[in-house]
Formats: sequence, structure tokens, C-alpha cells
Amino acid sequence: MHRYPRDMTGHGPRPPDPRWPGGAKLALSLVLNYEEGGENCLLHGDPASEAFLSDIPGAQPWPGARHWNMESIYDYGARAGFWRLHRLFTARALPVTVFGVTTALARGPEQVAAMQAAGWEIASHGLKWIEHKDMPEAEERAAIADAIALHTEVTGAPPRGWYTGRCSMNTVRLVAETGTMDWISDAYDDDLPHWIEAGPRDQLVIPYTLECNDMRFAAAPGWADGEQFFRYLRDSVDVLLAEGRAGAPKMLSVGLHCRLVGRPGKAAALLRFLDHVQAQPDIWIATRGQIARHWAATHPHRRVERPSALDRAAFVARFGGVFEHSPWVAERAHALELGPAHDSAAGVHSALARAFRAASRDERLAVLRAHPDLAGKLAAARRLTAESTAEQASAGLDALTDAERAEFERLNAAYVDKHGFPFIIAVRDHDKDGILAAFHTRIGHDTETEFATACAQVERIAALRLQDMLG
Repeated sequence: MHRYPRDMTGHGPRPPDPRWPGGAKLALSLVLNYEEGGENCLLHGDPASEAFLSDIPGAQPWPGARHWNMESIYDYGARAGFWRLHRLFTARALPVTVFGVTTALARGPEQVAAMQAAGWEIASHGLKWIEHKDMPEAEERAAIADAIALHTEVTGAPPRGWYTGRCSMNTVRLVAETGTMDWISDAYDDDLPHWIEAGPRDQLVIPYTLECNDMRFAAAPGWADGEQFFRYLRDSVDVLLAEGRAGAPKMLSVGLHCRLVGRPGKAAALLRFLDHVQAQPDIWIATRGQIARHWAATHPHRRVERPSALDRAAFVARFGGVFEHSPWVAERAHALELGPAHDSAAGVHSALARAFRAASRDERLAVLRAHPDLAGKLAAARRLTAESTAEQASAGLDALTDAERAEFERLNAAYVDKHGFPFIIAVRDHDKDGILAAFHTRIGHDTETEFATACAQVERIAALRLQDMLG
């Protein structure tokens, strides 16, 4: 059994209405990453200096050595950049979520006190601002526990939100398994919050951003100046506002760093952006905790049947009758590479249709022959499957006049004599007169054309059945 874990369907073509407070058309989350004092440094027990997200072009780690310039750039974020941004946000009374590296918070007591005095949400940004991609699972689990414990000591309360950033494939699962986080943001996969199931835990994910993010001042491709940063943020807000006003509200995260946008020339772009945002009447500026509480109350998670998680016997029992009297279609579909994308009517139909299309001509012919004649002897004897009975009744084929029944019987016999299989049509797409008209037209086709048409109709019938089953 092959299973593909990535979910590239998400909310799908009709995302839920978040119903943001006050009828807002966009939720905006301002995130300040506080990492200064938690980065790679020999003083922190790391084997090399930091090389990520600074204004040093082409920076590289210095193994076994401290990097004075790198350290002083990070120091600027704590010493000057933080306070510039603190004044900017508090002057406007804007809510802020802090992604606080726990060891950095421990080394910045005045900054933490200022965050708390401003009423900012302080979420955990992990124990240290280092790479986790190669970290053994047990070591990362221990680091998460240490981060929560230290965060509680430093701030007086455990974190309710989490973002590692430089994470591993295990990070989200390990954080969810703590059972303590209202939200996790180690994802960049949507414009709205969504739920994941981590074992028994229903975990809310609030996606973050790496593009509406001042980190691109220090990464390629990136911002050459503040005007580019401002335009990109403004355009993002304007597009999402237009979508929200058209009936599909979203959320937007803006990622900020003390040592980057805390510099005067970059801060000017942030000021212009906030002026633009605060001039819009339809934006709810909120912390991630506020967004999480609203989403959990408005769109609580509901566990549903997940076809991709069924074993072979359960899958065939559930879907073996979708293709009339042909459970082998479901058996072969179950052996395909299924995943979250197949946990819907459209997804199961895709898998079943693939199995049907890949079958031999004789096997597909057997499926066609398994279908009953329309308004034929099986219907009269009440020996149709429940699905076929309901489908034929939907077009009024269970209440024919004697003349109409005779006409159907004559056409059925002529069609089978010519093509070797019953006339098949998705009756729910037609009324009685439309079915008869199609019958008269298609009986004159050559058999290969009708074989292809009948196979397509079998797939259409399957799609309608799955919609009934899965919604």
C-alpha cells in the first residue's frame, strides 16, 4: 500500500468564510521575530558562528570561532532595532505576536518586560535559533520540552503558540504531541488557518510567510530597498482585500526581524505600509492567538472518514459497489498512491477511475455488462442495486406508461444486439425525454464510439454516487 502524506488540496476551491470579527475582509498578523542572543555562537555551545539573515553579504559560518561582525549585527537588533519597532507599534496601539527564541528571551529581560507591558503575545520560536533538519528526533523532542520550560520561567507562563522556523520533518508533529499549543506556524501552505490530525491531537496550524517578510533584505532574491518591500506588502494586502470584499476573506502574515527592519531605512518602508493598512476599514489586525481562538470557535475541527487511511478490506467494503458489481476496481484503486488528496468524493473518484481506465478492454466491458438495462426486467422485478433503483427513479423510469416501457424494452434489445452491452447513461443528468432522445441518437453510433461513451458514463455515475456517499 502506497500512501503520499502531503496535503495539496487544503480548503479546496471553496474555502470557508472565516467570518472575521466586525465583518473584516482580511486578518493581518504582525510578527516580530526576537532571535538576538539565540543564534549560533560559540558562547551558546554551538560549533560555529551564525551565517543566516544578516546584512553581511555571503556570510559563512566560522567553525570554532566567534564572528565579531555577525554578533554585533545581532546585538543591534536587541539594542536598537527592537526599541525602534517597540515605539512604532505601541504608538499605534497595534497588536503584535513575538516569535521569541527562548534563550534569546532569557538574555533580554528588558525587552521581555517591554513586550509584556505592551500586551504583546509571546510565542515560542524554539530553544535556539539553529537548524533542526539533521537533529535526531529524541534530541529535538527534548529541545522542545526545554524551550517550553525556559519560556515559562522567563515570561511567567508557558507558550500557547509555536514557530521553529529552521525546522525538521518531525517538528510539527513533535510540537503537536505536547498537546499544549493553540497554534503552530511551521507551515507556509495556505492563506487561512487549517487543522491537522497528529495522532489523537487536533492541531490548528496558522500558516506563516517567507515572502511578506523582511528576511528578503538579507536573502536572494530579495529587496534592494525599502520601496520594494513596501510595494510588495501593499500589493499583498490589496489583492487579499479585493478577494475578501468579493466574498472570500483571507489572512496575511508579515514577518519582521529586529536587526533587519529595525534599521532606520527599512523601518521607513514599514511605516508607510502601516499607514496604508490603517487607512483601510476592512482589516482586522490581530495576534495569532486571537486568530486561533476565533478560528477554533468558528470552524472547530471535525474528524471525518479518510478513505486513504482505510485498509484494503474496509476500502473495498465502502467503495466496491461504486462501479456496478465490480469490486475489483476498488481493490486496484486502494493499491495506488493515495493520500489526503483522495479523502474526498473527487479524490476517491480519481483513484477508482484510474483503476478502471488502466484495466483491459475485456475487464471494462465486463463492467459495462454489469449495468442493468434502463427500465428493464431487473427493474420490473425489483432486483436492481439500491443505487441503480434510486438513480432510475430520479428520472421517472420507475413510473413509465405501458407504451414507454415497451419503447425502452425495444431500444434496449436493439442496442445490446448491436453493441454487446447495455445502454448506459447517468440518468440523474437527464429527464425521461432526454434519456429517450439520447437512446435514439446513440443507437446509431459505431460500437467503438459507444464503448468510449459508455465508459465515460460509467465514470459519471460513479462520481455522482461518491458525491452522495462523501459529500
